[in-house]
Amino acid sequence: MNILDRYILRQFFLTTVFALVAFVVIFVVVDMMENLDDFLDANVSAGMTSLYYIYFMPEIIKLMIPVAMLFSSMFTTGKLNTYSELTAMRVGGVSLYRFLFPLFIVAFFISAASVYFNGWIVPRANEKKLAIERKYLGKSLSDEESSNLFFQVGRNRMCSLGHIDEVTRTANRVSIQDFWALDKTVLVQRFDAQTMVWNDTTKVWTMFEGAQRTFKGRNQTIEFFQRKEIAGLTFTPEDIRKKQKKPDEMNYDELGDFIAHQESLGNDVSRWRVDFYGKIAFPFAGVIVVLFGVPFSSVKRKSGLGVEFGIAVAVCFLYMVFLKVSQVFGYNGDISPLLTAWLANIIFFVLAVFNLIRVPK
Repeated sequence: MNILDRYILRQFFLTTVFALVAFVVIFVVVDMMENLDDFLDANVSAGMTSLYYIYFMPEIIKLMIPVAMLFSSMFTTGKLNTYSELTAMRVGGVSLYRFLFPLFIVAFFISAASVYFNGWIVPRANEKKLAIERKYLGKSLSDEESSNLFFQVGRNRMCSLGHIDEVTRTANRVSIQDFWALDKTVLVQRFDAQTMVWNDTTKVWTMFEGAQRTFKGRNQTIEFFQRKEIAGLTFTPEDIRKKQKKPDEMNYDELGDFIAHQESLGNDVSRWRVDFYGKIAFPFAGVIVVLFGVPFSSVKRKSGLGVEFGIAVAVCFLYMVFLKVSQVFGYNGDISPLLTAWLANIIFFVLAVFNLIRVPK
């Protein structure tokens, strides 16, 4: 690394850090203005509100890193261009490719580090942030208990729980329906009970005060019971809690295990696979925006840096819009989840390369 590389990277790092801090502060202030009434209505203390936004920071940083890197690459290049430093470099034999090289390498390493940050740090922070929302703002179910759950167990069995307490391992208002394998609309057996308890030793759910109904055509038989162990229930209280977690709360390993379990039950996992691959694809948007920003700002314009800032925001906005639109098709299974996660990156990478080729070197 020569003196020129250090000079360029110093400008890039300082601008990136400044932009990232500025964007995070703006994001927090806007969000706080929007949600402060909810915290006040719920009598949430100032300390807990501050803790909420501390846990919110990693998610904001994850979103703002590509924006800050795009702004920094455009601002750094534009500033050097404004003061004719970029022209002097070209006269000295430094091409635009050589100028871009150290920025590209640094952007790649930042994106690679962001993969870990996005995959493990952000989910843990999101989990604690959402726990505060659940406890104080009532925006979701608590960690210890869940209500009105309805989910599939295996290919032919559905289960509904009115309420479950993970601490006591007890579910209330339980209903389990078994359907015919050849026709999922035909009910063949049903269990209903007031309570169902999980035994950690035997790994079996036991129903209490219930009834078992068996259907054959239009006829049915009913058997009442005080206690009955139910075989074939593959979920545990921990699994139920995990079902309540969002992909944003799961790290790579947890989300991968969750997808594998849901797939073994015969469920459609397209949505979760899109989120899984997206955790890896999104951080590399930083590399693409640097490839886009440097060539664009290397051409002198009378508009100034203010317009370049606006263009940086517009590019990031278009990227996010395209990312969300493509996710819809991936969630519905119309596009491969892997392709869905990387489609925005691929298209904007092609546009960045085209922009790099067309500008003077």
